[in-house]
Amino acid sequence: MNGFDPNIPIYIQIVNSIKRDIITGAVKPGDRLQSVRERAEALTVNPNTVQRAYQELEREGVSETRRGTGSFITQSDELIGKLKSEMAEGILDAFVTGMSALGFSGKDITRSLATKLEKTKGGPN
Repeated sequence: MNGFDPNIPIYIQIVNSIKRDIITGAVKPGDRLQSVRERAEALTVNPNTVQRAYQELEREGVSETRRGTGSFITQSDELIGKLKSEMAEGILDAFVTGMSALGFSGKDITRSLATKLEKTKGGPN
């Protein structure tokens, strides 16, 4: 994660990046997260920003802090499924909102999506 979107708080972008890593399997349930200091240095952000992101992950039940050993991804397949659904919903909302703002009707959006999916059949499934 290099460039941050100036319109979204950095800690939210860090939270979403970690969630994407969980969904894609780059980070597994039970894995230890980098320390706050390590992640802050890697992202060149203030450690307080990373701490806030980690607190949000814990508040959402995505991670848990074990005293003296660090933060770990919660071991819950149900949680990962929920994260995937929530992130997909957000992507779909943004897509439909954007297409509607361009003047596309529901039928137009469906047709455009079907055409795009057909063109990318050989691509990622």
